[in-house]
Amino acid sequence: MSGSDARTAAFGVVPTDTTEDVRMRGADVSVQVAVLPVGSFEQHGPFLPLATDTLVACALAREIAAAYPVHLLPPVTVSCSHEHAAWPGTVSISATTLHAVVKDIAASLRRSGIGALVVVNGHGGNYVLGNVVQEASARGEKVALFPAAEDWEAARERAGVHTSLLTDMHAGEIETSILLHAHPECVRPGYESADFTADDRRHLLTTGMSAYTESGVIGCPSLGSAEKGKALLASLADSFGPYAALLTATEGRG
Repeated sequence: MSGSDARTAAFGVVPTDTTEDVRMRGADVSVQVAVLPVGSFEQHGPFLPLATDTLVACALAREIAAAYPVHLLPPVTVSCSHEHAAWPGTVSISATTLHAVVKDIAASLRRSGIGALVVVNGHGGNYVLGNVVQEASARGEKVALFPAAEDWEAARERAGVHTSLLTDMHAGEIETSILLHAHPECVRPGYESADFTADDRRHLLTTGMSAYTESGVIGCPSLGSAEKGKALLASLADSFGPYAALLTATEGRG
């Protein structure tokens, strides 16, 4: 990615609110939910950038912010990518650190009057985020993790994605499609011939990704398209509605 492309991509994921914007929005009682994109900085084959998961999470967060009255936060850009450690450029933090960061952000939001947080996760390896939400909910806090597997499956079907969620594991049809739509300047040539499948990955946590793929790709990026990327994001934004309703409900949480 060139310097100008990198600046364009970065600008696309950072909210440009001023403190006065936030103050005025805070007077609107309908804005009770903050949205925190969480990405990663890890290899995505030779044709997608290390920041792919962050770009995906932010594209989805922007789509949500365009459709719902939410408080959009800047992304967490480094997370738990230890399974990609064999590839140059990958950077990780511990699960304990990621847990603490999200917990601290939620606490800070509550102090500022925003009582609910949705974590928009762009990296499948951030397993600890599920624990963050479970623990927060047990304390009576309003936190959710989005999208769920069911949301992704609905989006996959609506967008006409051919590969299953099992096959489309990394740098495949879904991620390539979303970047072709939201950040085409970040997609390099080569995705058209980079398909590689490895559906049996039962030892992934022990061996890491390098035991299953030499290129870093597991999926079918050749099937990606900007049209699918647009449809994926639109479907996921629609799926967000019940999450917002749950977190803003004034009575029992079910």
